[in-house]
Amino acid sequence: MSAEAPDLHGDGLGIVYFGNDWNAENRTSSHHIARRLAGRTTLLYVDSPGMRAPTTSGRDLKRLWRKLGQTFQRARHVDPGLWHCTVPQLPWRRLPGVATLNRWFGAWAVRRAMRAAGIRRAILWFVVPHPAFMIDAVAHELSVYYCIDDYAAHPGVDVQLIQSCDTKLTREADRVFVAPPALVAAKQALNPTTTFSPHGVDVAMFAGAQDERTVVPTAAAGLPRPVIGYFGLLAAWTDTELIEWLALQRPQWTFLLVGHAKVDVDALARLPNVVMAGAQPYETLPGWAKAFDVAIIPYRQNQQVRNANPLKLREYLATGKPVVSVPTPEIDRFAEVVRLAPDREGFLAAIEAALRGDSIAARDARMASVRDMSWDHRVDETLAIVGQALRERAVRHA
Repeated sequence: MSAEAPDLHGDGLGIVYFGNDWNAENRTSSHHIARRLAGRTTLLYVDSPGMRAPTTSGRDLKRLWRKLGQTFQRARHVDPGLWHCTVPQLPWRRLPGVATLNRWFGAWAVRRAMRAAGIRRAILWFVVPHPAFMIDAVAHELSVYYCIDDYAAHPGVDVQLIQSCDTKLTREADRVFVAPPALVAAKQALNPTTTFSPHGVDVAMFAGAQDERTVVPTAAAGLPRPVIGYFGLLAAWTDTELIEWLALQRPQWTFLLVGHAKVDVDALARLPNVVMAGAQPYETLPGWAKAFDVAIIPYRQNQQVRNANPLKLREYLATGKPVVSVPTPEIDRFAEVVRLAPDREGFLAAIEAALRGDSIAARDARMASVRDMSWDHRVDETLAIVGQALRERAVRHA
């Protein structure tokens, strides 16, 4: 732990952490940071669903009923120092009385869960913006907004509501941290405490892709080479048409896609040289990456992507595998170790160049570029700032 990081143990002090779905198909920075904070103090992870209204799809309806079924369950002790609860919010906010009911019930449920976790003095830590009302409803020592994405640019969300919540947290939080570099200046204009805090990475875990002892999963072993790989959600921001075009241009290549598909991928799945591995446990990703010859980031060029700080980039680099990506402000910072391609033809040419021109020195440079970006290091930096804020508050109230 950093020498400046505060001691958050004792006297009922803990973190109430508002994140996305704890059981989501992919592990995000929300989960990585929470687990490491839980090693420093008691942390109550509050699932905060409801950023977008559910559709009538079977998956959305099952998820809604599951969340509603957890409504009256008490906080669950997950690991040492880590508690979890769900605070469902009814998604039909425009109906009379729904917003008021959400606020009342949400605050009551969080206070009940805090008691179960033994948290009497809270640091409210927001990683998603839509529970912003909690900053007024739950008593706290300090509030933190750790903005990890441009959530208002996500498809299907209530843009006006999310923007309003994001602005409220940015203005009112005692400390603001921002992962996407494109959002830093605007947030600093609203709150001078804003600090740029890019994503970290499980450096040691992903380095396992270069370890001879790491086992390649059966579904990836023996695939025709070269293998062009991708892991992560296949979502609205993923350019599936680009992947399909690449697969058609190079039928002798294998395209290995590891992750849950939230969009229609039927056209991809029909191609004989595309392997859809589906969602896989986070801890197995180095084994899948070991099968890659080149890792790709085929994102659409939209506002969400331009303002993103893709965790996938650092994970790929930590594996040492060659990386080909679309350009974005954050990815451009790694141009010395990533091949950037602004269009289809350029993307294909970049993959071919990566296949021809890789070397041990290039692999080592990729891994070195993220070696000092571990999640532990990132959390230490953040806690040093939070600790200073707590000390300043104590002086003011002395």
